[in-house]
Amino acid sequence: MYAAHFGLSQDPFSIAPDPRYLYMSERHREALAHLLYGVGGGGGFVLLSGEVGTGKTTVCRCFLEQIPAHCNVAYIFNPRLTVLELLQSVCEEFHVDVPPAAAGAVRSPKDFIDPLNAFLLQAHAAGRSCVLIIDEAQNLSADVLEQLRLLTNLETNERKLLQIILIGQPELRAVLARPDMEQLAQRVIARYHLQALSPEETAQYIAHRLAVGGLTGPMPFDAGALKRIHQLTRGIPRRINLLCGRALLGAYAHGLGSVTRPVVDKAAAEVFETEAPAAGPWRPTLAWMAAGGVAALLVLVVLGIWAWPGGGMGGRGVAGASSGVALGSASGAMPGIAASGAAAPASRASAAGVVASGPAAIGTGPAAGAAADWAALARLWGASAGAAPACEAAVAPPLACHRVDNASLAVLRKLDRPGVVTLRGSDGTERPAVLASLSRREAVVEVAGARQALGLKEFARRWRGDFTTLWRMPPGYSGKLVEGASGPAMDWMAAQLAAAQGASAPASAQALDAGWKARLVAFQRAQGVPADGRAGPVTFMQLNRASGVAEPRLAAQGS
Repeated sequence: MYAAHFGLSQDPFSIAPDPRYLYMSERHREALAHLLYGVGGGGGFVLLSGEVGTGKTTVCRCFLEQIPAHCNVAYIFNPRLTVLELLQSVCEEFHVDVPPAAAGAVRSPKDFIDPLNAFLLQAHAAGRSCVLIIDEAQNLSADVLEQLRLLTNLETNERKLLQIILIGQPELRAVLARPDMEQLAQRVIARYHLQALSPEETAQYIAHRLAVGGLTGPMPFDAGALKRIHQLTRGIPRRINLLCGRALLGAYAHGLGSVTRPVVDKAAAEVFETEAPAAGPWRPTLAWMAAGGVAALLVLVVLGIWAWPGGGMGGRGVAGASSGVALGSASGAMPGIAASGAAAPASRASAAGVVASGPAAIGTGPAAGAAADWAALARLWGASAGAAPACEAAVAPPLACHRVDNASLAVLRKLDRPGVVTLRGSDGTERPAVLASLSRREAVVEVAGARQALGLKEFARRWRGDFTTLWRMPPGYSGKLVEGASGPAMDWMAAQLAAAQGASAPASAQALDAGWKARLVAFQRAQGVPADGRAGPVTFMQLNRASGVAEPRLAAQGS
């Protein structure tokens, strides 16, 4: 209806899943990379979660288009099934012949598992992999999840026979965090939470869809409208489509040449059934002033006290020697942890550590605590760090920051280096901490110079899933080394790769050509990182580790 008015050939904001309108943000590309990595991970579970409308299905469709040709794929989109219905659906999707039941006999799981196992073994012998994708997995019952876990027990001496990908809403993460799901959670080899688009990505998303829709005229949304669209939709693509389509219709109905913020507000009131803001300048009402006063008071409380009820995070105080890594102290500690003693040397742990003793408080707030954490982390690399609340601002080359937003315990063990994590207190507030060691039973964290040991389940429950660490960039590094790259960084990588693979170091690698890329891919596969033939931070971390470069490690005391 409004297409011709705005110089469009078709409606660009239909919610139909037209592949021509596919917009892959950096977040969607990272989610896709996690799925592709999981396929080559040797079995187990891969988890992709996200709010409704963030594009999980879009990522899944891209994944299905790029999945290797040697993979057999089963896709289940209705997970409200019993155990027997699930097993029957899996067999049907893989085209597994299941012998008919005897007259009057009642089916059991074994009737389906035995032929499925035979099919998986046959596929493995033929060099094929089998991938089971379950959408809307937050609806899976506990019994079905347990059966899925048991299916991952089907294996040979070399690898598991079935890779299971669970795609669902955030409730799925909560389900897997339950104590009774610990066995399944430990089999998740990769996980990614697909977040909404940023304000910049929202504007790019809208421009992309308009361009595909044949836009020939000027951009129909002004800057204020784009900003307001992001605020109202929270960067969720499906909500963006609904709001933009209704806003264009509203502008057309009123004969307007562009969409402004008032048009967006009125469209939002109609699409999302919310009260539209009053026209004209905003004036604070008594209710808003009261709410603002309460909010200000809460901010003062958080910045001045940062109280964690219950004496910290519920862990026990430990001496510095138990962690294997010594981190510097800072001015303050979490309640239940008192910083005592001087900062240890910035290399390995000294026997004189700090222990939890009495209550204390951070009077400078989370930002100051984060700056102390970055400084402590940098000292492990023999570097000083500025008093900055962000990692990137605290360190300088050749050190660089590497952040993982949706890490797992397996990822922490693979990276094998101390880093900063965010932990949630019993009152829901969050505080950065330095992860110093990780064993099979517990994690040792340090906050403002005081150490605390948390049981692994407790750590996983309080951990937000983020992880920020440092790595040492090679000479001349300015970004991922891709095919055709040359220079000092390429020469350095070639030397480290040769050392890791037991080959003689070349005088010069010249450039990352097909031969070097094949060697890089082989190394990446051996290390269990995405085998994309691109040398980025994680690949360089593993190169350093494999070739014996001295770097701080994530100590793992005990078993």
